[in-house]
Amino acid sequence: MAKKSVASLQTGSKRLTKAIKMVKSPKSGAYTFVESIMTPEKVNDWLKN
Repeated sequence: MAKKSVASLQTGSKRLTKAIKMVKSPKSGAYTFVESIMTPEKVNDWLKN
């Protein structure tokens, strides 16, 4: 699990964070990466799910 603040995502007064997590596929057992851009307050809740 990773959390990264990207300078190009900071527009105006909003500060956004790009979060990346690994998810295991139940069908094949392979890992994939899921990316999402959100506010820093929501990152921990998103990573827990």
